[in-house]
Amino acid sequence: MRRNPRDWRIEDVSTLCGAYGLNFEKPAGGSHYGVRDPGTARKVTVPFATPIKPVYIKQLVRLVDALKAAGEEG
Repeated sequence: MRRNPRDWRIEDVSTLCGAYGLNFEKPAGGSHYGVRDPGTARKVTVPFATPIKPVYIKQLVRLVDALKAAGEEG
């Protein structure tokens, strides 16, 4: 995802969330999924549209990087 933020699907985001322990919240009537770090207030929204635009994938990568950095500190 870091090297190629294009052509990702919501299923890929779900898999990533499961691997890193992030909450993956389905939309309640909207078109954006929520990705939340359960240990902090960090949240990223990701649209259901396929393919997902690179800006959203880059935000998700930053969230995972922050989660990994916090794990290394603690």
